[in-house]
Amino acid sequence: MVDWTALPLDTVYEGEQLGRWVQAQRAGRPGLEEDQRDLLTAIGIDEDPELVAAKAAAEAKPKVSRTDRFAPGLAALAQFAEREGHVRVPRPHREPLATVEAGPGGEDQVVVHQVALGAFMNNAKARRAKLTPGQLAQLAEQGVEWA
Repeated sequence: MVDWTALPLDTVYEGEQLGRWVQAQRAGRPGLEEDQRDLLTAIGIDEDPELVAAKAAAEAKPKVSRTDRFAPGLAALAQFAEREGHVRVPRPHREPLATVEAGPGGEDQVVVHQVALGAFMNNAKARRAKLTPGQLAQLAEQGVEWA
């Protein structure tokens, strides 16, 4: 019988990502139907409690809405525009953006995030049809011509 726990994650067999598939089965086993679990057991693929816990933790994280993801990009753009005097952001540019967040003891602390501003601008332009009128107006206020 094969020791599936020793299979490297990047194993590919006949063009299929076998290593990733095995890991997904071991992590998602509790969510499978009984007959699917029986088939995995028959070929020796068992549940991995650590992978199951990691998957559950990842799924428990709150989803960030498109609107919430827009705000840091807009703040970084405003900072960039104020400093540079224009909004022609190079594609690879990352803008350091300081925010105040609650620390582990509840006290406020300043955290600096690197916002991929060039990617944000590129994606916003490519997906401008999906932006709200308010978001387009905010971009236009910063001097973005296509908004």
